[in-house]
Amino acid sequence: MLFASAPSTPGYEVKFQRVGVAGGADLQIRSLLDRQQFCDPEGLALAEGISSATWPLFGLLWPSAQKLADLMQAWELDGKRILEMGCGLALASLVIHRREGQVTASDCHPLTEGFLKANLKLNGMSPLPYATGHWGRHNLRLGRFDLIVASDVLYERSHPKQLAGFIEAHAADGAEVLIVDPNRGNRSAFHREMASLGFSLTELALSAPLEDLSPYRGRLLHYQRLR
Repeated sequence: MLFASAPSTPGYEVKFQRVGVAGGADLQIRSLLDRQQFCDPEGLALAEGISSATWPLFGLLWPSAQKLADLMQAWELDGKRILEMGCGLALASLVIHRREGQVTASDCHPLTEGFLKANLKLNGMSPLPYATGHWGRHNLRLGRFDLIVASDVLYERSHPKQLAGFIEAHAADGAEVLIVDPNRGNRSAFHREMASLGFSLTELALSAPLEDLSPYRGRLLHYQRLR
């Protein structure tokens, strides 16, 4: 992975990285320079419940997001309507879009859409749909999806219940849900929430390294609703 610091952007700094995708072409990604970035002069992030400590998380490159992007390079899309929850830098959405999949990226961070547009341009891609997706609130315009994907979204104790409720609101009949999880402790609680909504689980250990040979340890949580 190569990167170079970019000139300062008002309030925060960014860098550009080349991210490998297993079985596909690399992605050029604009991300935050580091975890020390914070810029919320109008309080938009605070209004979404995003603290100064969690503000930069959307704009960082996370190993589980890379692993999800790898999976989406080979996953059967087959005309499915797809949603990426808590997309952050939206690596998976970029891969799906490049494969001409019907994907909508969603997040609640006020800067996510701007970073998505920048990364689409960097990779010579056409625009893809983006929608606000706050797990604790309903977005009636978002609709329902056949395949819902996410990575590393169970890092707080409140997330299992919130995320399961969000999925219930936006999963079509017979929907699949794929979540790449880096062995977070909230996984069991999420399993229980999903089971109560009628989703069966297949869990697969992920141990293959990333494309840059960085080690990875986590799990693919594959849920299917049969009704």
